[in-house]
Amino acid sequence: MKKYKWITLLLVLIFTVSACATEEVVKPVVDQTDVEKMDKDDTMIDEDVLPAGIIPANVSSQLIPPSNSPLPDNPNLGVVFDLDNLEEIHLAGGCFWGVEAYMARIYGVYDVTSGYANGNTMDPTYRDVLSGSGHAEAVHVVYDPSLVSLKELLDYFFVVVDPTSLNKQGNDIGESYRSGIYYTNEEDLTVINEVIDEQDGLYKKDIVVEVEPLDGYYLAEDYHQDYLEKNPNGYCHIEFDAIEEQNEEIDDKMMDDNSGKYSKPSDEEIRAMLTSLQYDVTQKEGTERSFNNEYWDNKEEGIYVDIVSGEPLFSSATKYVSGTGWPSFWAPISDEFIQLKEDNKLFATRIEVRSTYGDSHLGHVFEDGPSEHGGLRYCMNSAAMRFIPYDEMEAEGYGDYMSMVK
Repeated sequence: MKKYKWITLLLVLIFTVSACATEEVVKPVVDQTDVEKMDKDDTMIDEDVLPAGIIPANVSSQLIPPSNSPLPDNPNLGVVFDLDNLEEIHLAGGCFWGVEAYMARIYGVYDVTSGYANGNTMDPTYRDVLSGSGHAEAVHVVYDPSLVSLKELLDYFFVVVDPTSLNKQGNDIGESYRSGIYYTNEEDLTVINEVIDEQDGLYKKDIVVEVEPLDGYYLAEDYHQDYLEKNPNGYCHIEFDAIEEQNEEIDDKMMDDNSGKYSKPSDEEIRAMLTSLQYDVTQKEGTERSFNNEYWDNKEEGIYVDIVSGEPLFSSATKYVSGTGWPSFWAPISDEFIQLKEDNKLFATRIEVRSTYGDSHLGHVFEDGPSEHGGLRYCMNSAAMRFIPYDEMEAEGYGDYMSMVK
């Protein structure tokens, strides 16, 4: 009998430690659209200060792409923009699906929408444009000039556009796929002409990019907006190499900036600041009990940080009810603060999640998360994190991440 009793105890122990990997995932508590678009509370954005054409609930700089997206990360998440001094430019470069996703990933861009510009009719539909309304498929780029200049935006634009191709970009042919730069500020024309002259010196053929004042811009249908965010493997004629290079430079700078901001204290200091459970979880790769921990059912808005180093880990906007009894998230705030390592301790290979600077054990990541958000589930230990309510984030030094919460 003793033999069977020990086997039973062993099985119970295995179940307790590994349940985080086996519980069935249920639907998120937050509406899918609300999470994908990181909808802002009406009190957060004064729509009167934003340029016309922005969809306040769908601002590009607040989008968290699904984890299965092949596109580069969004470098504008958490960036603080000067909403009183935003500027705009309208660009046409073939199918607007790819151009929108590309321009939205240039650092300093607040928002990008897809629409129809400089045509012969009012308020055209997609069918009207394909039938010859004279409009170009264009994107409306709203940016913060203190973070990125118009010249820089145009230089990025010409990386992915063939300026010598008339009414054709990639596989798309027709008047609506022409390349163009449409401005609303007369002062922008000087910069535009300078960039066009630079491009002219790079090609033997003539530059055929249309440069005109904006003569009407109409938002495209809802299914065109953020198309590649909603359909990560959808059609795109754009290469994102320039964005990847930009993001690598941003990551390097952030690593340099944050290496002094977040660090791992000595073991003596860690023992003094943590409870025995918190120390066991973060320093000894322990696991707390399910349904009996601080944050598994926390629904308050805010941010979760490493309890040792303070580095930001997860936003409440990506937290959902997984049914496991542990705090579960479908995406971290930034890959910069997360390290993934193979874990073979429990009779099977799992992927451990650790913090970058604090080197704290946080939990594990599994591939049974919400499919609409990429299918990942970051199963965390409450004992490894500290929760900071939204209203206290500014005072605690996390104001830059408030836009990722709501």
